[in-house]
Amino acid sequence: MANLNTGDTAWLLVCCSLVLLMTPGLAFFYGGMVRRKNILSTLTLSYVFMALIGVQWLLFGYTLSFGQDIGGLIGGLNFLGFMNVGAAPNPDYGSSIPHQLFATYQMMFAVITPALITGAFVERIRFKSFLLFGIAWATLVYDPLCHWVWGAGGWLREMGVLDFAGGTVVHVAAGCSALAFAMVIGPRKGFGHIPMEPHSIPYTVLGAGLLWVGWFGFNGGSALAANGVAVNALLATNTSGAAAGLVWMLLSWLDGRPSTLGLVTGMVVGLAAVTPASGFVSPLAALVIGAVAAPISYYTIRFREQRGLDESLDVFACHGMASTWGMIATGLFASTAINPGGANGLFHGNPSQLGVQILATVVTMIFSFAVTYVLAKALNMSIGLKVGTHEEEVGLDISGHGERAYS
Repeated sequence: MANLNTGDTAWLLVCCSLVLLMTPGLAFFYGGMVRRKNILSTLTLSYVFMALIGVQWLLFGYTLSFGQDIGGLIGGLNFLGFMNVGAAPNPDYGSSIPHQLFATYQMMFAVITPALITGAFVERIRFKSFLLFGIAWATLVYDPLCHWVWGAGGWLREMGVLDFAGGTVVHVAAGCSALAFAMVIGPRKGFGHIPMEPHSIPYTVLGAGLLWVGWFGFNGGSALAANGVAVNALLATNTSGAAAGLVWMLLSWLDGRPSTLGLVTGMVVGLAAVTPASGFVSPLAALVIGAVAAPISYYTIRFREQRGLDESLDVFACHGMASTWGMIATGLFASTAINPGGANGLFHGNPSQLGVQILATVVTMIFSFAVTYVLAKALNMSIGLKVGTHEEEVGLDISGHGERAYS
């Protein structure tokens, strides 16, 4: 283990904790936006993935994602049960850190990605159906996509796609899957006719703060080293989140008043948008990425509302569309002056990179939407996705978990 770098290892150990922190942050971000009778249910939808994927990733998720390449499409079984994943570095996955640390760091990504989707079906999902969907989605959507983009030999990686920390694998995939699931499960009872106001915006504000802090590990850690690329990624992340938050606040102000919920939603949108670009673009480019992402997501929500679709917490708009722009922006602004291991984008003399970015994004959108739609349909036709009318009226905290958040 002569190549092991203790500084890089220490940084990635911290980043593992930061990325795991994002899942409780997401739970509170979502939990504050539902009605009080569904807060425990919504928190559980996120927290359960810390357990479910924590086991799935160890047993077979990691090897499907990062195992020996099979046709550019999936990983082999050489890392089954973390077999052959030890303290020595793997040159394909971080030459200066333990292979086991890389695998654990990637586990945290695998935990939060399906948790993002839960915003599409809060307040009406059957818990048994949700668990089956979660394990199937992680295995059939996340793991193959992860291999395509980041796995050694993955076909999109070999094509030269730039996705620093999960624009396609995490945000586009989760956003398009959320849209597909919402179309299958249908709206909440009374949607569009009765008020469904957030029960605790302070919870959402708290969650957004935890997400922002965790995102430094999400993006900064993806450099897999404590180096200049990690520093740039961290600064770009902060800049994009700040820019998008300001623009969203101004948009909501133009529509009435500067919304607190709008401010923190915009921040999360900016963080999602810069995720694929953070290690490849300058902080000034990140400013543009965040500023443009805000109106894209803001008006996507408006369009969704006009269509009457109950994609409850706007995962598609805030993650899917924001990171779609982020992938395209990477193809515009990427520079080898920022990251010599990356590539130049259109504005730095390489128009072909933009084509690669668009292709990867479109493929991810189609694949994640189609597989999720089929999975949701199959579950709906077999055991059903949606709770009964009485259960929904009572609230999922009582009807699903037998607990009450507030006395």
